[in-house]
Amino acid sequence: MKPNNEDLSYIINHLGEDHSTYFNAIAPPIIQTSNFRFETVEDMRNAFKDEMASYIYSRGINPTVDILRKKLAALDSAEDALIFNSGSAAVFAGIFANVKSGDHILSVHHPYSWTIHTFDQILSRFGVTVTYADGTDTEKFLSHVQQNTTLIFLESPNSWFLDIQDLTAIASFAKQRGIITMIDNTYCTPLYQRPIEHGIDIVMQTATKYIGGHSDTLGGVLTGSHQMMQRIFKSEYLAVGSGIQPMNAWLLLRGLRTLPARLDRIDHTTQKVLEFLKKQDRVERIIFPHDPSFPQYDLAKKQMKKAFGLLSFYIKAQNVEEIEKFCNGMKCFRMAVSWGGHESLIIPKCAGMAKADFNPKDPVHRLIRLYIGLEEADFLINDLAEGFNGIGSL
Repeated sequence: MKPNNEDLSYIINHLGEDHSTYFNAIAPPIIQTSNFRFETVEDMRNAFKDEMASYIYSRGINPTVDILRKKLAALDSAEDALIFNSGSAAVFAGIFANVKSGDHILSVHHPYSWTIHTFDQILSRFGVTVTYADGTDTEKFLSHVQQNTTLIFLESPNSWFLDIQDLTAIASFAKQRGIITMIDNTYCTPLYQRPIEHGIDIVMQTATKYIGGHSDTLGGVLTGSHQMMQRIFKSEYLAVGSGIQPMNAWLLLRGLRTLPARLDRIDHTTQKVLEFLKKQDRVERIIFPHDPSFPQYDLAKKQMKKAFGLLSFYIKAQNVEEIEKFCNGMKCFRMAVSWGGHESLIIPKCAGMAKADFNPKDPVHRLIRLYIGLEEADFLINDLAEGFNGIGSL
């Protein structure tokens, strides 16, 4: 059978690998080297002509990283990919490569906190302005585009309120005006949403999460056209030196092997936890894109193959102490940031504010986010049940 570069099993298990070049080892080795030798001056001269296609110095391209690049580009239906030390580094490079002093960026509300920091604390120093707008209403969102808008930044779904944007409509609008579009696609991974197929120019995902899958390494990914990746590589990637290290790339390759199986398991368990939460009198409202109660349910079903793992809910609570008691009482859910690993997590929105500022009438203050990991569904449901029992009924 001829290998198909669009076949998931082929991409994950075979694409980019040449076992004959590393002693027929099944697992690709970690090429832990800073630089590479050349046989002749001419060989070195040719390598200097295109560092993105050559092994010169591991700050640029490294064989272990190269295998991961090829797989992640193929998963996204992209021409090329760059791998960074973290998701934040990938966001930073993708943005900086596409703006200059005097430009304007249109961003969705509530992007990742360090994306906001890049916009507000760093780019503002160089005369780049940013407008945050509600991306759930496409027409109103795009009405904020200005004559000097050069970049539209999306995050669909985002990681707390799970807002989504109409990727096809926004990409079409942007292309007509020569505006670059960039999206944080960490929630869905390339398995369940492929923004490039909707016309988005640059796709970012935090490989720390589902790609790694074991909460033991960091990584960030940009995918897009070869021209766009080359532009970023020759400037922000090499100049800042934020490329991933071989050991971390190897850990991401290891995690990638089991990605489909892990996501299937997480999806199955999430559905059971979701049904449990719907029956709890302490749950005011659940936020989950593929639940019929979700305001953008039809759009979510249209452009996302699945929603899984990450969900939020508003808990009915009269004071912050009830929320703290509920979260502190979890024995199986671990209180931590991030998601995508083997372990289930919980984080309350009120952890990010002073207790004196808590207002029970503000539903955002009562928001709790859950990440469903690889544990058995009953194991997690029993933990949640004990948590609800611990604060009693209203």
